Amino acid sequence: MAVPNLKKAFIVPVTGKSAGQNIPVLYNPTEYSIEKSNQFQMNALPGLANPVAQFVNGNADTLTMELFFDTYTDLKSEDVRKHTGRIARLLEIDSKTHAPPICRFVWGEGQGQLSFQAIIERLTQKFTMFLDDGTPVRATLNVTFKEYKTVGEQLKELNLESADHTKRIIFKESDSLWSLAAQEYNDPGAWRFIAEKNNLDNPRTVESGRELIIPNLN
Repeated sequence: MAVPNLKKAFIVPVTGKSAGQNIPVLYNPTEYSIEKSNQFQMNALPGLANPVAQFVNGNADTLTMELFFDTYTDLKSEDVRKHTGRIARLLEIDSKTHAPPICRFVWGEGQGQLSFQAIIERLTQKFTMFLDDGTPVRATLNVTFKEYKTVGEQLKELNLESADHTKRIIFKESDSLWSLAAQEYNDPGAWRFIAEKNNLDNPRTVESGRELIIPNLN
């Protein structure tokens, strides 16, 4: 019995010779996971008990899922690799772009739609049922999609604005030049610019209550 309004998931290549040709997954996944992460560098600074975390960059999101393929119930019981092979070929290097194609995994519609533009980073095919002649008719694919975004797309999403760091502050007893640099520039190592701007020979001996200029590094 057909399920009303069932939206089938599919993969569509965005680049390469098969661009725009939908590749159906036969059965929608029962679950998927999306991993997000950032990369930080831990900087050990003199006089501090713990290192200071400095943001380096964000990592591409990762979409992982298990896809099921079964052709045994078909009248012809065709080779299931005719379906799984179309996905596996998305890892092959395209002769024109010299790279595997960018693709998009799409499932659903409207606000609930999952549309994930990526390259396929990893694919494992497991064949679990065969005809008497050895033809595989059932398979499970474990697929890892790595998100793909151009530099322009990422900058547009961030909507970054240039901050003016030129200002004056009153140095407190709890302050240090590296903590101020971490706070103002997101880089503890930039304390040297503050020291140079304020003619400080020893960054450890800044007296509390002194006015400091925080220079603009742009």
